[in-house]
Amino acid sequence: MRRILAPLAIGLSGAAILVALGLWQVQRLDWKRGVLDEIDTVIAGQAQTLPRLIAPDEQRYLPVSLDGEIGAEALYVLVSVKQRGAGWRAISALQTPDGRRILVDRGFLPVDQKDAALQAGPVTLEGNLHWPDDRNSSTPENDEAGNIWFARDIAAMAEALQTEPLLVIVRNMSPRDRGVTPLPVDTGGIPNDHMQYAITWFSLAAIWLLMTGLWIRRRLSGKEG
Repeated sequence: MRRILAPLAIGLSGAAILVALGLWQVQRLDWKRGVLDEIDTVIAGQAQTLPRLIAPDEQRYLPVSLDGEIGAEALYVLVSVKQRGAGWRAISALQTPDGRRILVDRGFLPVDQKDAALQAGPVTLEGNLHWPDDRNSSTPENDEAGNIWFARDIAAMAEALQTEPLLVIVRNMSPRDRGVTPLPVDTGGIPNDHMQYAITWFSLAAIWLLMTGLWIRRRLSGKEG
């Protein structure tokens, strides 16, 4: 019995820790699903007028409806979209009837359509406020001189187009931009990998127990002192 006490203790302790980590990830999965459901509810809510006071934490994904004059000038963010390939997000300035200037993410243009003419003049649009976090440690610096952006850096874009640091991502716009496909906000880009993490921890627990069983077997057979 003394031969198997140490491996049994190590095996059960290790497996218990791994199972606990797996259960924690299951709890995180339920939490994340709740967060995503809340975001979906906000995104699909009743469109509101553009808020005067800006509070990103409270207004992220807020649906808005507005009209104004959109400019033909755009900043182009290099992106890749599933089943469409490489292309550009076109970001333009829109001036509202009360004189505010904001950023508008029109949507997606194929990579070879960067020079295509964009809708200019009066428009009515519906969309969602967003403060995207596109930049990470591997994102290149924007080439503002060449009008090639690698992230939607709101402050820099607002300075370039002389707008408020406020971005509306278009869901519908009338008149429509010919050749531009709106990329409305949704929860598809928000990672939710907790199920994969849970499966990983549970699998490691099973492997740990299997290896423990083999260790005990070797000890009982006298192959290991």
